Amino acid sequence: MAASYKPRKGDKSASASGADSSSIRKWGFRAIFLALFIGFCQFANSINDRFYVLTPAELNETVQHSLKLASQLSTNSSSNSEVIISTLIDQLVEKHPEISWQTDFRNKKDWVFNNAGGAMGSMYLLHASITEYIIIFGSAVGTEGHSGRHTADDYFHILTGQQTAYEAGDLSREIYNPGDVHHMKRGVVKQYTAAPETWALEYARGWIPLMLPFGFADTFFSTLDLITLYHTVRVTGKEMIKNLLLGKI
Repeated sequence: MAASYKPRKGDKSASASGADSSSIRKWGFRAIFLALFIGFCQFANSINDRFYVLTPAELNETVQHSLKLASQLSTNSSSNSEVIISTLIDQLVEKHPEISWQTDFRNKKDWVFNNAGGAMGSMYLLHASITEYIIIFGSAVGTEGHSGRHTADDYFHILTGQQTAYEAGDLSREIYNPGDVHHMKRGVVKQYTAAPETWALEYARGWIPLMLPFGFADTFFSTLDLITLYHTVRVTGKEMIKNLLLGKI
């Protein structure tokens, strides 16, 4: 009768076989998790439109009307941005009283800097939920950078100044002036610039939390401005949680 074989302590072949089996199981679990995650994301993207309250076309109509009203109210170009933003916010509140709006844009404590993709600007959050946000965004001195590759559609409704952009391979730039809409489609990446004193109504629709890592990365790897990060999280988180409690996803 043949003697049974038991691997002795230090048997390299048995140890290697066990390690290979363990590695295969780990990668198998990772592949299953990745497939489930991708499937969940595809399902989530198929239903998020049922949670939207705003539309880009309606917002553009409001912007156009606000620009027209502001031009009639203001004769001083130095205060034009303030008049346009004030008129626009009044119009948004009037058209959508069901939405919880932040309206005190003259309060500097509610403005925060935003560093993302190498570009720097400041923003005032008007509304934020899990599937939508709408902000006033821009720069008094101008900026340039990477748009990011997002899971949400982003619409820049230009209020003042000028924004330019292009995709890799384009040999001429896109130009957006007051009243124009720059649609940064989900999954598409661009380089963009904003001239000094360019301000826009930015509307994003999609799964907003997935955009946040791009917005925070420059803080951790470049600016290390943790105070601004705190205020960004405070303002954004407060609005998202408040709207979630109100039933707005």
